[in-house]
Amino acid sequence: MASAAAGEVAIIGSGLIGQSWAMLFASGGFKVKLYDIGQQQVTNALEKIRKEMKFLEQSGSLKGSLGAEEQLSLISGCLNIQEAVEGAMHIQECVPENLELKKKIFAQLDQIVDDKVVLSSSTSCLLPSKVFAGLAHVKQCIVAHPVNPPYYVPLVELVPHPKTAPATVDRTYALMQKIGQSPVRVMKEIDGFVLNRLQYAVISEAWRLVEEGIVSPSDLDLVMSDGLGMRYAFIGPLETMHLNAEGMLSYCDRYSEGMQHVLKTFGPIPDFSRATVEKVNQAMCVKVPNDPEHLAARRQWRDECLLRLAKLKRQMQP
Repeated sequence: MASAAAGEVAIIGSGLIGQSWAMLFASGGFKVKLYDIGQQQVTNALEKIRKEMKFLEQSGSLKGSLGAEEQLSLISGCLNIQEAVEGAMHIQECVPENLELKKKIFAQLDQIVDDKVVLSSSTSCLLPSKVFAGLAHVKQCIVAHPVNPPYYVPLVELVPHPKTAPATVDRTYALMQKIGQSPVRVMKEIDGFVLNRLQYAVISEAWRLVEEGIVSPSDLDLVMSDGLGMRYAFIGPLETMHLNAEGMLSYCDRYSEGMQHVLKTFGPIPDFSRATVEKVNQAMCVKVPNDPEHLAARRQWRDECLLRLAKLKRQMQP
């Protein structure tokens, strides 16, 4: 059974991503210090975590082997950054997506940490070479990019700085597995990492198809939700290729010429201009009006779907 003896983790920034990380680490039995600059932010974050964990426990979806109260007892708020990181074996930065702010935080951490702790950023798009530039502890630095919402979507992209030590990557990989996430190793930094590059490729072609009047916005989304997305919930595009013929070699023999022909017809990168924006927005607002109340309700529905899908995926493990 998990226990606080698993170690200590510091979370820098108590927003939604910081809250999710705190819950994930607590689920693995880690003692968590949640740091922010204001008492109100920390208080609000702890209240939201308590509410969410109680809901998860009631719905039978709480992660880890400890109960909600035991997990909550592992999480405490902190207003002093030095106190927050003292004794930590892993520090997860979750401040807003602003390069100068992140650099400032890591420069501060660089002055007060030892040579053993892992310094990890949750950035979704900033390159490690920029975030960790000039740090003395750069070998201990890594990006661990979660997917929103992290508690329900387990993927974490691990992106090293060119000088990150292999041991830092290995330790972070093992830690992510321990708290039930699905880490992937990005061998070297690249704009957008892997998830967003794939996501933007899909968005780009989706936009072109709507812009050129090939398909309506709502039908375009249906192609993914009731088509590709159903497969991709369990297997990726490469395994899909492998299974859709007598293996990968067979697939490429059969379909590579057709794929190349279609790929050559793809248009330029869209500028996401007003005419198409208005057309897509109108279609989306028919389904989900863009006021805060409707958007929040739809997000909650999405998260419940992800929760149930995650349960199903666990049951379906080969």
